[in-house]
Amino acid sequence: MTAVSAPGNDSRVQSVLFVCGHNSIRSPMAEALTRHYFGRSTYVQSAGVRKGEPDGFMVAAMDEIGVDTSRHKARSLEELEELEGLNFDLIITLSPEAHHAALEVTRTIAADVEYWPTPDPTLQGGTRDQRLDAYRDVRDLLARRIRERLKHIG
Repeated sequence: MTAVSAPGNDSRVQSVLFVCGHNSIRSPMAEALTRHYFGRSTYVQSAGVRKGEPDGFMVAAMDEIGVDTSRHKARSLEELEELEGLNFDLIITLSPEAHHAALEVTRTIAADVEYWPTPDPTLQGGTRDQRLDAYRDVRDLLARRIRERLKHIG
């Protein structure tokens, strides 16, 4: 079952799961930003289709805005499901692969799924500053989307 929540119909969103490919950049950024903006007013987690490694550029980009992600432990959707289940009101996917995986798991659970196409900053080449700029762009894009989509929570 896939559904996209209509704007204004958000009062029931109390738990959010962000999913990307490896849970090392985009989804942990989104999880940390949601916690930063909304505190404990919503339950938020992140996972990847597969488990990745922590990404130093992600940590650096988040540190710039005062959000500590240095303790993030990457986990897969499968691990999260085994640990606590996938009882989320809203699953936000950030890559095509993650979206496909979320659609598969939501065939047996009641959760809305939204796809937010988000660039993979690891594809950016160049100098350290150019690469870090790609991470900043993703961080800022996610921050805007999160504040707009979840503004009812705060």
